[in-house]
Formats: sequence, C-alpha cells, structure tokens
Amino acid sequence: QVQLVESGGGLVQAGGSLRLSCAASGRSFNNYNMGWFRQAPGKEREFVAVISWSGDSTSYADSVKGRFTSSRDNAKNTVYLQMNSLKPEDTAVYYCAAAPVRSFIMRNYYSEALYLYWGQGTQVTVSS
Repeated sequence: QVQLVESGGGLVQAGGSLRLSCAASGRSFNNYNMGWFRQAPGKEREFVAVISWSGDSTSYADSVKGRFTSSRDNAKNTVYLQMNSLKPEDTAVYYCAAAPVRSFIMRNYYSEALYLYWGQGTQVTVSS
C-alpha cells in the first residue's frame, strides 16, 4: 500500500548537519506513523525516531535526543529527519518506515514489528 524512498544522505564532517527526506506514495499517508531506523555495519538495526500521523507527537532514541528532529508534511507525503551535531557514531544506513495507526502500540513505538513498509535506506557517513 505504501512505497517509501529516502534521500539526503551523504558524507559530512563531525559537528555538521544533514536533512533526510522520505517520500511516500500510495493512499492514506495520514494513516501511518512514520519511523526512522538506522543500521551500522556489523550492528543490529536500531530505532532512531518516530512521528505520529498528525505530526503532533514525536519520540527519539536517547542517543539522538536533542540533536535530531523529525517532522512531516502530509500535503507533500513526506517525512523529514533533521540531523544536527553529527558524530562519527551516527554513521549508518538510515531507513524510514511506516506503521499503520490501526495496529500501532504506543508504548512499543521503537519496535520494528509495528512497521510494515520500509524504504531502501540512505547512507550517512560522519567523518572525524
């Protein structure tokens, strides 16, 4: 029902910023909470951020809180991840994912099991 395409990744120096975009196609974009996950080489994929269907609520992993900000523009069917004060440990492939609100469990927002649709990922590399 939903296709997701990430963009905006690249190489940046430590302390710099990047803005990732995730463009969605398909019906009822507003019916999905949108999450961001990342996976570094040799590591498990981990939760980064989530934003509610309305954009009124967000949650973040402790490792990025205060540095990353998620937002969405439902008129453009797009969700964003603004990444500031980047660190080398932020280096990873970043994925956006969509979770249907009908089955969403708020207290488990960090769980990959809630997200049915995933983008292809975009590489973020932070150099020191």
